[in-house]
Amino acid sequence: MRIGAIDIGTNSMRLLIADYEDGNLLNREKFVNTTRIGEGVDKKGYISQEAIQRNIDGLIDFNRMCKDRKCEKVYCIGTSALRDSKNGDDFIQLAKNKADIDVEIISGKEESTLGFIGVAEGLTDRLKEEESILVLDIGGGSTEFILGNLKGIKFNKSENIGAVRMTEKFLKADPISEEEFKSMIRFIEEQINDTIEFLKNKKIDKVVGIGGTITSISAINQELETYSMEKIHNSSVDIEEVEKILQNLKKMTLNDKKNLKGLQPKRADIITSGVKILQIIMKKIEIKNIIVSEYDNLEGLICRKSQKMS
Repeated sequence: MRIGAIDIGTNSMRLLIADYEDGNLLNREKFVNTTRIGEGVDKKGYISQEAIQRNIDGLIDFNRMCKDRKCEKVYCIGTSALRDSKNGDDFIQLAKNKADIDVEIISGKEESTLGFIGVAEGLTDRLKEEESILVLDIGGGSTEFILGNLKGIKFNKSENIGAVRMTEKFLKADPISEEEFKSMIRFIEEQINDTIEFLKNKKIDKVVGIGGTITSISAINQELETYSMEKIHNSSVDIEEVEKILQNLKKMTLNDKKNLKGLQPKRADIITSGVKILQIIMKKIEIKNIIVSEYDNLEGLICRKSQKMS
């Protein structure tokens, strides 16, 4: 069965089209549209009319692609920005009326669970059943921490720190001002302190990263001219490489970042805060290396929905 899965994230809307056969995902295709539904939500509490229009247009486009590729089912989830906005229900109604898409706003916990299912699906050969895995998903509006093994999830927590949210809240100057940067660091550390303290005392065998920040770091690290799912998936990044990228980004103007090899220009304004979130987490939990997974909550969504149907 061919299935479409859409994730309306704070920064970007993503579509996965795949065939689900006998418990396996085949012929995966992924598409991204930087629709930034979360623009201003943290400050104003509402999705702006411009952001609503961008995202409705994006949904119409993605639904057309699903029809062209003969998807039998299309599932759509909304995450951090839709959870936090006061007019999320208005958007859901418009999505149904204008784009013929049913949007399900999911909790941070459910988002974490789908991400973990996706990782387990994509890294089956690399993960052992008893291994303790920490999955980090640094998104635009939130960061998910998920600890578990192939038998199930033991702990998950969604924290309201994300690349878009932190950039809007703190980083106004170009290039970045040291004072603003330090304020952002203090805020991030305060927000995630309890989660970090909890995880420090847990056995963690492997750390896996999903989401736009970590895939961008891998692409920058590999200096990819063109984004490649194959080259990103199962790649790994060391803490030293993360810190080197961070130091370079801090010195760059926005225009420099837009021309940086491996980085999508539309992510240039938010990448520095995303990399800093990852660096803080890796340093505090003493993570030396992180595996990058191209399988994430979209794959998790298709697996979960398909298993419920069978």
